[in-house]
Amino acid sequence: MTGMVTGMVADMVADTPRPLRVLPFGAAALLVEVATLGEVLDLHAALAATRPAGVVDLVPAARTVLVRIDPRQLTLAAARTWITAAKADAAPTRAEATPVIELAVAYNGPDLLDAAARLGTTPDGLISAHQNAHWRVAFTGFAPGFGYLVSDDWHFDVPRLDSPRTRVPPGSVGIAGEFTGAYPRATPGGWRLIGQTDAPLFDPDAASPVLLAPGSRVRFVAAGPTRDVVSVAGASPITHPEAPVAFTIITAGWQSTVQDRGRPGSASLGIAPSGALDRDALAVANRLVGNRPDAAAIEITGGGFRAVAERDLWIALTGARGPGHIGPAFLDAVTATLWPAGEELDIAVFEHGIRGYLAVRGGVEGAVSAGSRSADVLAGIGPAALIAGDVVRLAGDVRGPVPPLDIAPWTAPTDDVIELNVDDGPRGDWFAASAQEALFDAIWTVSADANRVGVRLEGPELARVHEGELPSEGMVPGALQVPPSGRPTILLADGPVTGGYPVIAVVSDASLDALAQARPGMRIRFHRSS
Repeated sequence: MTGMVTGMVADMVADTPRPLRVLPFGAAALLVEVATLGEVLDLHAALAATRPAGVVDLVPAARTVLVRIDPRQLTLAAARTWITAAKADAAPTRAEATPVIELAVAYNGPDLLDAAARLGTTPDGLISAHQNAHWRVAFTGFAPGFGYLVSDDWHFDVPRLDSPRTRVPPGSVGIAGEFTGAYPRATPGGWRLIGQTDAPLFDPDAASPVLLAPGSRVRFVAAGPTRDVVSVAGASPITHPEAPVAFTIITAGWQSTVQDRGRPGSASLGIAPSGALDRDALAVANRLVGNRPDAAAIEITGGGFRAVAERDLWIALTGARGPGHIGPAFLDAVTATLWPAGEELDIAVFEHGIRGYLAVRGGVEGAVSAGSRSADVLAGIGPAALIAGDVVRLAGDVRGPVPPLDIAPWTAPTDDVIELNVDDGPRGDWFAASAQEALFDAIWTVSADANRVGVRLEGPELARVHEGELPSEGMVPGALQVPPSGRPTILLADGPVTGGYPVIAVVSDASLDALAQARPGMRIRFHRSS
């Protein structure tokens, strides 16, 4: 499994006292670093209990708690004061205050025998220790609903696989380092698998989508022929009248997905924010056709999109620019346009920018998962990417005229160097002075490895002064992670919520929309926000 690093356990269990460190993480977050995982649990509980208005998310990790704020409600200075006070008042958390979740496990994992041998015990001894330990979810990460469980009663430390599996079946129960956990979905992974559970670890359609949330107490029991695995009662299926058909896809281009404003505030559960990458373009498109600013629309990457209207529709196209037609008529961008029933909409390959937003009056219908209609391409949450033959439906029945708009507040994507403002990241001290200079002096190039998860840049290598990797810690969209290669990657809305590469800087929130329009081969230059 990626994100967890060599030496992490030794770092987390070190007894050497270390003062609280509150590190900048861009203009809307702080990374609070403590010495041990136990301190993380205590601090997270104290912060959650005293959480003021303006705190968007609290993301515990191996040695840190990421505090994300809304600067319009809470300043960074006020957040620092609150964090310091909460840490001073933090008391050891009382695990018995929360109910125990029992997970029934069939201990038949492919690594059970090898793991037991490595740990100097028998398979039955390993199973007994796993069941007798009192487990608690320290944090989530890697994938939505994947909890990292720790226990004072668990004295084993087993290395991860030398070569991770390309696919771990959902429900697999594994151990790695001092942790145990269960894979909610099929993903790659490097933990040693000792069993299998059928528990509903992650259900994006449930009111509480994650079974093993941070702070939860867990006990593992053997699954027998007369014992069912734990189940969580979900809401009864809700049926809706079939939404009216809007249009049918002929070709969906490189990638076309349903996006709204996403899932902010769920990173502590392992759920990325997702949503439209160019948020201004989405809001303007919706405004033009009279929708709410956060209504779902189609995010078209690269262009090459064709569809036929099944009824008269008012639409607007914003974001990336390129030629488009409705039947023989030229499609005007950034304006409300009538798309008559039976006519074909043809959006050619974009010439400027890379992501266009097609809003339809009434909004685009899509399955709501974890509170949003947005597709998360990394986690597989939300509607699947559109393909030829898909029918797109309307989310609501909007009546009345299209609102008149004389001027649309919009700036077309540029083909020149994209100027991005950045704020300090939490790990600037991991890099040589030459790396800081190169970050701002160089003109970077967007590589072909760019998608909704992140944008990899080509340019000079950013030299480090620290070897190794960090324990996994919270991430935000816009984080400039620097792997050992020295080539930075900027995380975007579908990026992982935790990671182990040091973050040298964070793209400002105001610059993320411009970054969303960066095509492979385009150039980027960074500037300090202040």
